[in-house]
Amino acid sequence: MSGHSKWHNIQAKKGKADAARGKIFTKLGREILIAVKSGGPDPNTNSSLKAVVAKCKANNMPNDTIQNSIKKASGEGSNKEYEEIVYEGYGPNGVAVYVEASTDNKNRTAADVRHAFDKSGGNLGTSGCVSYLFNQKGVLIIDKTTTNLSEDDLMMMALDSGAEDFKVEEEVYEITTDPKDFNNVLDSLEKDGLQFLEAGVQMVPTTLVDLDDASGEKMQRLIDNLNDLDDVMNVYSNWNE
Repeated sequence: MSGHSKWHNIQAKKGKADAARGKIFTKLGREILIAVKSGGPDPNTNSSLKAVVAKCKANNMPNDTIQNSIKKASGEGSNKEYEEIVYEGYGPNGVAVYVEASTDNKNRTAADVRHAFDKSGGNLGTSGCVSYLFNQKGVLIIDKTTTNLSEDDLMMMALDSGAEDFKVEEEVYEITTDPKDFNNVLDSLEKDGLQFLEAGVQMVPTTLVDLDDASGEKMQRLIDNLNDLDDVMNVYSNWNE
């Protein structure tokens, strides 16, 4: 996952996230609901919920909102059931696209996802058509301006806590972990006062595809159209942004 500029121009990325914050919070609330339903309301004993809470904090969701979402998810009124489902397909020039969704109506969600691919010049594929191009990894992104630690000190802290890899990008540090070690690494680095731009278990591409400007615009439009869908939780690709 090195060598690409996903995190170039952090301020522009933050601005885009701020504009979509309401939709992001709604989706995170659904992720909390699914995690609580599957493993209970205590993040200390529910690793899935702990990972979602970390993702919420990275997206600047207030603690009160997180706790209220957990309480709501564990209450008697939260009887809505969601099924987690994956869609796979292709963007311009065969870029692999891996979509994680949660839905209470598979037919509606499948139609919406297919339409997003079609109108953006992509193609929805069959199950397994691109998943082999990704590995599941824990990912922690730290804005360099938020820590006074040296690069070497932060790298040693990350590796000592159980991280697999530590990379330096232009504006951020990128830490990857085995999924099963993610929460331990997260806990260790949080105790040392570190804050994260992104924190979660993700699908990380094993190879990257370059696109020219025109194809890149089409690819960004596909990603945006997918993210605009209420049922889509995460969109991953092997586009070298």
